[in-house]
Amino acid sequence: MFANPRNAAAGSVRQKDPTITARRPLDVFVYEVTWAPGLRLASHWEALAALRAAGFKTNPFNRRLGTVERVVEYCEGLERRRNTLEYEADGAVVKVDALALQRRLGSTSHHPRWAVALKFQARQATTRIRAITVQVGKTGTLTPVAKLAPVPLAGVTISSVTLHNEDEIRRKDVRVGDTVLIERAGDVIPHVVQVVVSRRPRGARRFRFPRRCPACGGPARRPAGEAYWRCEGSACPAQLEERLRHFGSRRAMDIEHLGKAVVAQLVDRGLARDFADLYRLTVPQVMRLDGFASRAARNLVDAIAASRTRGLRYLLCGLGIPGVGEHVARLLAGHFGRLDRLAKASAAEIARVRGVGPVIAESVARFFANRRNGRVIERLAAVGVSTVERRAAAGRGPLAGKTFVLTGALEGLTRDAATDLIERAGGSVGQSVSRKTDYLVVGAEPGSKIDEARRLGVKELDERAFAAIVGRA
Repeated sequence: MFANPRNAAAGSVRQKDPTITARRPLDVFVYEVTWAPGLRLASHWEALAALRAAGFKTNPFNRRLGTVERVVEYCEGLERRRNTLEYEADGAVVKVDALALQRRLGSTSHHPRWAVALKFQARQATTRIRAITVQVGKTGTLTPVAKLAPVPLAGVTISSVTLHNEDEIRRKDVRVGDTVLIERAGDVIPHVVQVVVSRRPRGARRFRFPRRCPACGGPARRPAGEAYWRCEGSACPAQLEERLRHFGSRRAMDIEHLGKAVVAQLVDRGLARDFADLYRLTVPQVMRLDGFASRAARNLVDAIAASRTRGLRYLLCGLGIPGVGEHVARLLAGHFGRLDRLAKASAAEIARVRGVGPVIAESVARFFANRRNGRVIERLAAVGVSTVERRAAAGRGPLAGKTFVLTGALEGLTRDAATDLIERAGGSVGQSVSRKTDYLVVGAEPGSKIDEARRLGVKELDERAFAAIVGRA
């Protein structure tokens, strides 16, 4: 028995045996045509008709409406009917019909500007808090979690919910034993709406946030101006597992085969007490882990060794510095070029990097001022991990002197990965199209940059042409 259609579909398509998937009565509604060069479509409504003509199913509740008032009225009617549907629905998506207007409106890095979701009111339920525990994240962040008496809500059973931070617990005055009203934001993320104070048991005490890490017993600190407590113990086992997993993740050092179960075994057996220990692993050591024969052990050791030369931006992303993700790591690596230069920089110097604000700059400076972190970096350098940014020297490389601008979503690359390829070849990436732009790289659903590029006569590259020009064809 599946809890809801979403879980049924996800579990079915993930079956290792495709015959099991084939036996399950999965169905689908198709909502959009993203690429059809042979069709001359002028509107989204025409695209839906073309899909039906091609044999695809489209949602029978699709409507083309002429005014905002009619749109709101129709969505309110859908919300009243949501319980009669054969599937879960948390809202309706309203789209601009004319495809030419969609192209003009464009997209942000997160969503198209020509579509907006009108959400239904979230479903709610009441339950009791059995306990409040504190979890430790990869950067040492302590997050309180309420353990609940299990309650069904919107197709799933909820047994725990995050309480976010100390201030949120105080604001809602959440205590163990309280009856609480919960809902799933967007019918996905459960959270506490409020405490039913009238049903609070006698003697229920205010929750006191721990001053020591519950995982390792080390001191915890709440930095001034921040909402979260953090564990300061660099050897904290809970923190170490999360840090190692993040270090080896795709957007950081990209170490294939270094999954959750492997990291847990490495930490549990004392084979990885910090990042540098990964690079000292041998094939015989890895073969003693559960699930590793000779070839699999060799593959993991080779994958770890290959990550030594990823470069500074990936190392910075992998270190787990609060506030430093893929984008900020690229900015810092591009500006300082070497880890030792960044480590010596003051918060004021770091904040002068375009795109890096004072809060992140202070976080970076504080990270490198910590002696324990300094020792970790020294050990990484000792095992041969590159602390220098990989890029073409100024004025050199096949794309030296060329300026690129990116628009739309590339199928095989993230925006930062595409930028990395260009900069390694000596080129530069601009944020907006100008007469100095040499190429506009055009992905799916391009924004208004494409209109400006055509006005200025800038050469356009689709993803295949871009791959060829940066040497990845």
